[in-house]
Amino acid sequence: MIIRAATPDDADHIAMIWNAEIRHGVSTFTSQEKAVSDIAQWIANDRDGFCVVQNAEHQLGFGRLSQFRSGDGYAHSMEHSIYVAPQAQGMGVGRNIMAYLEDVATNRGARSLIAGIGAENTAAIAFHTHLGFRAVGRVQDAGRKFDRWMDLVLMQKIL
Repeated sequence: MIIRAATPDDADHIAMIWNAEIRHGVSTFTSQEKAVSDIAQWIANDRDGFCVVQNAEHQLGFGRLSQFRSGDGYAHSMEHSIYVAPQAQGMGVGRNIMAYLEDVATNRGARSLIAGIGAENTAAIAFHTHLGFRAVGRVQDAGRKFDRWMDLVLMQKIL
């Protein structure tokens, strides 16, 4: 398993993983699929904020890191997203991505990492808890997807 900074050439593989979750999962509340060209541009603008994990045959997942909210007062709080292909879940891909993103965040001077997790995504909540994150809030009916309201759980890890 190799983890590395993403390049714009990875955008098509990232789009496949991300858009499958948009269509079928609750890891994101959005229902609008991501365009390959948009992903390629995001990567070009913030190369070390995106990473991919791959083996010899496939890309297994990706991660994204960004400032939690806009404004210079939030410069030391980073939010992350991790998406793992279904066939690679349970293989340590997510842990490798998180380690990479924590290193990038630390190198950028971040004080904390924040995860916004759909409350129905109990596997992601357990994953983050195992890695030292703690629940710091819950926003009721924060999003709507699949014709139902969904809560958002906020989790934080101080670096």
